[in-house]
Amino acid sequence: MGRWEPDARGRLAKAAMELYADQGFEQTTVAEIAARAGLTERTFFRHFADKREVLFYGMDRLRDLLARAVAEAPASATAMDAVGAAFEAAGAMFQENPERVRLRDAIVSANAELRERELIKLAAFAAAVAGALRDRGIPEPAASLAAETGVAVFKVAFARWVSAPGQPDLPGIFRESLAELRGVLA
Repeated sequence: MGRWEPDARGRLAKAAMELYADQGFEQTTVAEIAARAGLTERTFFRHFADKREVLFYGMDRLRDLLARAVAEAPASATAMDAVGAAFEAAGAMFQENPERVRLRDAIVSANAELRERELIKLAAFAAAVAGALRDRGIPEPAASLAAETGVAVFKVAFARWVSAPGQPDLPGIFRESLAELRGVLA
C-alpha cells in the first residue's frame, strides 16, 4: 500500500459502488473493493461489517433524522403533518447526493437479498416514526398507521423521483404524493 490518504471510508464506499455497478453486487469481493480503494481488507472491515453495509451505512442517521423531525414538528401539527415533515427531511437528505442514491437504488433493486434488507430498513423507519409519534401523545393504532402510511407514500415518491432523474425535488414529490393520497381517501 502506498502513502496514507484521508477518508478511507469514503474511498471504500466509492470503490464498492463503482464495482457493484460495473460487475454486480454478488460478483464483487471485499478484496476487490479494498484493492480499488488502495487499502487492505482489514481496513475495509474496520469501516464496514460486510459488503452489504456499504449500501446501508448511514441508515441509523436517517432513522434518527426521521424521529427528530417528528419530535420537532409544531405542537399543533397533526400526526400526518409530523410524518410529512419527517419524510420531507429525508427527501432533502437524499437530494444531497442524487447520483449515489440512484446508483444505490439500482444496485439494491437488482438483488433479492438487498431488497429484503431494504424492506427491513423501511420497517425500522416506520417503527422509529411511530415511536416518535407516541412520544408526542398520538395513541396506537393511529401512530403506527400514520408511520406506515408515511413510509408507503415515501416509497411511491422515491420511485417516481428515481425513475425521472430530471426531477430535483424529492420533498416536493413526496408532498404531491401525500396530497394524492389525501384525495383518494376523501
